[in-house]
Amino acid sequence: MGWFDFIRSPSGNAVETLRIPLFPLSTVLFPGSMLPLKIFEQRYLDMAAACMKINSPFGICLIEKGSEVGATAVPHPIGTLATISTWEMEQLGILMITAQGGRRFRIIESTVGAGGLLEASVELLAETGPTPLPPERERLVPLLRRIVGDLGKERMPEPHRYDEAEWVGYRITEVLPIQNLAKQKLLELDDPIARLEILEKYLTQRRLLG
Repeated sequence: MGWFDFIRSPSGNAVETLRIPLFPLSTVLFPGSMLPLKIFEQRYLDMAAACMKINSPFGICLIEKGSEVGATAVPHPIGTLATISTWEMEQLGILMITAQGGRRFRIIESTVGAGGLLEASVELLAETGPTPLPPERERLVPLLRRIVGDLGKERMPEPHRYDEAEWVGYRITEVLPIQNLAKQKLLELDDPIARLEILEKYLTQRRLLG
């Protein structure tokens, strides 16, 4: 079963859990996102090396209290699994990686391990499966197509699923010039249609939709 385990929730349903290292950041990672990161602290260099060695994920969470460097930060409880898709170390001690967002998770409990690395048992949040983009939200698509065209396939890799509500919502949210806490709240939403409604209202108010 690898890194995964299963426990029973109070309702009797199986809950998928995972023990992972955490990387608290001043940014929000969304499922399907590609996030370039510069790693230089030893705890995260060791973490990245271990994850690459056995092809395991780590978790990225928005910082609730603290900072990225120094003392271990307190993360928001909901984050996103990350896998390392590319890496390079042109300078000794500085690792450049691209983290790809996977499943969302909720922290069950966490501990500070060796070197100040935060480790946690997390519950993977249930996936709803593909949700078709409602016809009344299709006015979001032309804007997203322009964004994808501007950023390119490296930042917005294919497949481009313009007909899926979750994909459209995540891709628009990750590029919006809004506060990270607002992005965190949108990440935490379980309903992809509700996320689209919030985004459309925001973009309409700012006259960014045709």
